[in-house]
Amino acid sequence: MTYDSLIPVLRRLALQAGDVIMGIYDADDFEVKVKSDSSPVTEADEAADALISEGLRAAFPGVLLVTEEQAASHSEKDDMFLIVDPLDGTKEFINRRGDFTVNIALVENGVPTRGVVYAPARKRLFYTQADGQSVEETGALDKDQAGALTPISVSNPDNSALMIVASKSHRDQATEDYINKYQVRDSKSAGSSLKFCLVATGEADLYPRVGRTMEWDTAAGHAVLSGAGGTVVRFDDHSPLRYGKDGYANPFFIAYAPGVELKEA
Repeated sequence: MTYDSLIPVLRRLALQAGDVIMGIYDADDFEVKVKSDSSPVTEADEAADALISEGLRAAFPGVLLVTEEQAASHSEKDDMFLIVDPLDGTKEFINRRGDFTVNIALVENGVPTRGVVYAPARKRLFYTQADGQSVEETGALDKDQAGALTPISVSNPDNSALMIVASKSHRDQATEDYINKYQVRDSKSAGSSLKFCLVATGEADLYPRVGRTMEWDTAAGHAVLSGAGGTVVRFDDHSPLRYGKDGYANPFFIAYAPGVELKEA
């Protein structure tokens, strides 16, 4: 597997999964179930997972695949693996708010090096190219031919007037307390890994997450942000957020443009 062979596959599978998800999203009704961890799952999560998993296993049969919807994969470990959240922001999907994404990433030695984030209801597609630069693609979003690409880059933040983005479904008092440590020009809420992408494009300067996430929630957005010059660190000690942890659970973290003067937890 090379980056040149990887990126077209990730892009195509994300777009195909988006079509499957939107077909269910636009239906009059869909089934919602509850998983063992009390989180919701829909037929769209499961259908997108099946499509992406089949495509990745066919294209890269020797690479470990970890996906949210396949619990058996959560105990497997390797220095290099593909990690998938087929529908990040299920609560946004259920409530028809549009802020949900397809996330696919490659992790190497604890670092998400390449990834794609597709928000099908918003028609926004972000990914890292083979050379590591992150782009946003616009246009028809054809499955087999990339359209116009715009390189994206984090902001040069003004620490006296920061733009903050935080979780739409998990914005609690702990998050507000941390945001209040900064001088904030404005803040917005967004669902799923779109928050990473808003920092990557310079639409926001800082995204703190003081709450539970899993590596499949963050790896693709992390890769896109890194390819735009951004950084993701642990909330507690500001060390780099690493991947391949036991159980694939994340600590709290902060994603930001490097010019932000981080505050202590």
